[in-house]
Amino acid sequence: MTFQNTREFAQQLDGQDALRAYRDEFIFPQHNGKNVIYFTGNSLGLQPKRTKKYVDEVMNDWANLAVEGHFYANKPWWDYHERFAAPLSKIVGAKPSEVTVMNTLTVNLHLLMVSFYRPTKTRYKILCEEKAFPSDQYMFQSQVHFHGYKTEDAIVEVKRRDGEHNIRLEDILAKIEEVGDELALVLIGGVNYYTGQVFDIKTITEAGHKAGAKVGWDLAHAAGNIQLELHDWNVDFACWCSYKYMNSGPGNASGCFIHEKHHNDSNLPRFAGWWGHNKERRFKMEPAFDPVHGADGWQVSNLPILSLAPYLASVEMFSEVGMDALITKRNQITAYLEFVLHEIDKEVDSTFEIITPQDQSQRASQLSVFLHGEGRTLFDYLMSNGVITDWREPNVIRLAPVPLYCSYEDMYDFGQILKQGILQKLNLNSL
Repeated sequence: MTFQNTREFAQQLDGQDALRAYRDEFIFPQHNGKNVIYFTGNSLGLQPKRTKKYVDEVMNDWANLAVEGHFYANKPWWDYHERFAAPLSKIVGAKPSEVTVMNTLTVNLHLLMVSFYRPTKTRYKILCEEKAFPSDQYMFQSQVHFHGYKTEDAIVEVKRRDGEHNIRLEDILAKIEEVGDELALVLIGGVNYYTGQVFDIKTITEAGHKAGAKVGWDLAHAAGNIQLELHDWNVDFACWCSYKYMNSGPGNASGCFIHEKHHNDSNLPRFAGWWGHNKERRFKMEPAFDPVHGADGWQVSNLPILSLAPYLASVEMFSEVGMDALITKRNQITAYLEFVLHEIDKEVDSTFEIITPQDQSQRASQLSVFLHGEGRTLFDYLMSNGVITDWREPNVIRLAPVPLYCSYEDMYDFGQILKQGILQKLNLNSL
C-alpha cells in the first residue's frame, strides 16, 4: 500500500479498519476536551469500559455473599482462574492446561526459576540479552547469588555489535554454542522493552535445548502483542504481565506457561502452596502436597479475585478479536506511523533514527525513536499537547500504536504535533 501523510488518507484507513469499533470500548484520558493520543500501551494499557462491570460483579458478590462467594458467586472465586485457561492459551499458543494466572511477573519468574534454574558445579550459567529490563537483571543477580555464584561468572549477556541498536540472532546462537556445557538456562525478553526488537523465540529455544539448557521467556512486551506458539516451540516456561497490551490495570496479575512435558515430572522442585494442591482435596487440609496437574500446580496462594476481574474482561475481548486480526492491524498501523515519522523528518530536516528493526518479523507494536539533536524539551512539548508517550534515557521516545484502540488519524495528528514542536524549537533557537 502506498501511504499518504494526509488527514483524509488516515481517515480512509480508519474507515476500512476491521477493529475500529473497539476504540469505543476504551476510556481515554482527556486533553482540552479531546481524547489524548495514547502511545504508552506498552507500559499500561487503557481501561476497557467493560472492566467496571466485571469488578462490580465481584464487589456485589462480596457484599451479598461474603465468604460464600467462593462457591456461590456467579463466577465462584475458588475456580475463578480457570476461566483464563482457554482464552489465554489462544493468546500465547498453548494448551489450556499449560497456562495459569497468579502473583505478578517477577515473582512468577523467581518461582519458576526454582523449577528450571537448577545449577550444578559445571552447568550454572544464565544467558540473557544485554540491556534486559532492570527487574530481570536484578532477578538474575539475586538468583545466582542465592546459589552461591558470582554475577560476573554466572550471567552471560549477548551484546549488540558496536554501532548497532539491535542484537543479531546469529550472535545469540553463537553465544549459546560458546557457553555450551556450562549453560543452565536461557532467559530472554521476547520483545526488548527499549528497542522493541522481537526475538526469534523458536530458533533460540531450539538452540538452548541443543546445548542442554532449559529455556524460558519474559513475555511482558510480547503477550497480546506478537504471535506466540509456546507449546509448539517447546518453550520450557514463560511469564508475562497483564497490564500492558492486555489492559488489566496497574500492577495486575501475571500469566504463566509451563510446558506439559514438565507436568508429570515429580522430581522437578517447586515452591508449593495451598492453591496448587489437588483441587478436589484442597479443603481436606491434608499435610502432604499433591499438586494439581498442569500449570495450576505451580500456584501458591489464594488468588486476588479483584485483580483477576479486569484481566478476565480483557482476555474475553481478545477472544472476540483474535490475534490474527490484531497482528494484521498492528503491522499496518505501525508501518503508517513509521511512514509519518519519515515524512515529518523530511519536512523539518531533522534527524530521527528509528532504532526498532524495519523487518516486520522483528518488531511489533512499538517504534523507538532516537531524537538526534532534540531532547527532553520535545518530549515535554508532546506531553503538554495531548500526546502520551514514553521517554527513555539518553534520548529515546517509545511509541506504541496499540491496534485495539489507536487510530490511523492519531498517527497523522501525532505527526503534525511533532512537526510543530520541532519548528517551535527551531524558531526559538533562531532568535
